[in-house]
Amino acid sequence: MGQQQCGLKPAAAEMMLVVGGSFGLREFTQIRYDSQKIRKRLDPSLEAKVNVEKQSVILEEEYEKMKQVNMEEWKNIRGPRPWEDSREYQEQQRTSQDK
Repeated sequence: MGQQQCGLKPAAAEMMLVVGGSFGLREFTQIRYDSQKIRKRLDPSLEAKVNVEKQSVILEEEYEKMKQVNMEEWKNIRGPRPWEDSREYQEQQRTSQDK
């Protein structure tokens, strides 16, 4: 009987260590994730893009901006290709605009 008690005390201490460690680990990881949520608060403009309810407001704002743009005077200007010299192409664009 003395031998069983002698093995029971270290086993109980180890069980307390394992159970206590798991609870402690859970608390520390929860603190970690909570602090990350606080740090990663979204910018209001980005949050509106993610939030479906605010997306309609952004679309309406963009529609109002597009209504104010004068599309009759719109001119599409092609940029230089990667193999073209950009300075030479800009000079050609300037001379064609002056005409």
